Amino acid sequence: MSEESFTHASHLSVAMTTTDADDVQTTGEAAVPSSYSRGTGFYFQSAVIVIGVVGAAANALIIYAMIVSEQHKKQLLIFNQNLCDLSCCLFLILTYAVKLSVSNIRLTGTPGYWLCMIILSENLLWCSIDASVINLMSITVERYLKVVYPAWAKKLLRKWVIYSAMVFAWIGAIIYNMALVFTTSGVVDGVCYATVLWSSQVALFIHNIWYFVSFFVVVVVISFLCYWHILVVIRRQARVMAAHSGPGSSTTQTQSHHIQSNVIKTMILVSAFYIVTWMPIRLHYLILLVNANVAFIASVHYITTFVAFLYICANPFIYATKFDPVKRILVDLSPCKRSQPTGESIDMSGTRTVPAR
Repeated sequence: MSEESFTHASHLSVAMTTTDADDVQTTGEAAVPSSYSRGTGFYFQSAVIVIGVVGAAANALIIYAMIVSEQHKKQLLIFNQNLCDLSCCLFLILTYAVKLSVSNIRLTGTPGYWLCMIILSENLLWCSIDASVINLMSITVERYLKVVYPAWAKKLLRKWVIYSAMVFAWIGAIIYNMALVFTTSGVVDGVCYATVLWSSQVALFIHNIWYFVSFFVVVVVISFLCYWHILVVIRRQARVMAAHSGPGSSTTQTQSHHIQSNVIKTMILVSAFYIVTWMPIRLHYLILLVNANVAFIASVHYITTFVAFLYICANPFIYATKFDPVKRILVDLSPCKRSQPTGESIDMSGTRTVPAR
């Protein structure tokens, strides 16, 4: 495979590539300055590692808060979503740290082959990213059934169904990425070529269109339709509850409705944030795919990839600020909370309460 055809294939792959833009100097008629690309690539990889470290710490804190509040038993799919995000951050750190370490080393023998297939190809990283996307769609469908069709939800959403959805998110992502990497990757002359050794350009085109539709278009459609219908139903329920509320009305139903609304608002933000942060890189690769005359620009690649990885890092901050059970635990852990005098407490509304002496 010539350098130019490798360049074309590697940057059209929607999934992952091992050779960074700084390894490629030309795409068609456009040229990328070597010194600019190498310097930018180093800073980009370093920034990605920082994102991974911050995201790993934040996701670990959210997981701890969910366990303490016992939400990991009540919100299984949301807990699995945080596990996916934590895995993404850890594999992000591992992958880019190794890339920086072996950037000038030729890969040889069995160790070099497996290093290419598992780490340098971003195989583990994309297993966790795709698992996160699949699990996000499962959460959307689960919320939709619980709100719009509660009778069906009680029959269909058994514990074994939820656990099966969690397992499927991981198994499906792992099988897909392993099959993709091991059939389209290899070590040639000491260099790892990941997901670029396609049998034909037609196969590459079909795969990338399928990936774009399956992991972005479907997510957008499902999220929009399901959450739009959910919000309509919630607004209708709120009007009914307001019409029938009275002095003797039970607060249990109101509290349950509040918890459900809080979870839905949190997941709407998570889904919307996924769409906004991943849209640039998806559209960027789609444009390169359908129009080979468009020049690959290294800076655009770095910016869109950086924005996409921000989703992994910033996701836990949504749970920390919007998901009430997690927020309460994090408030209890804050230094300001611990510094309050004994016998003095702060409720969630910010009102200070001092018990009578």
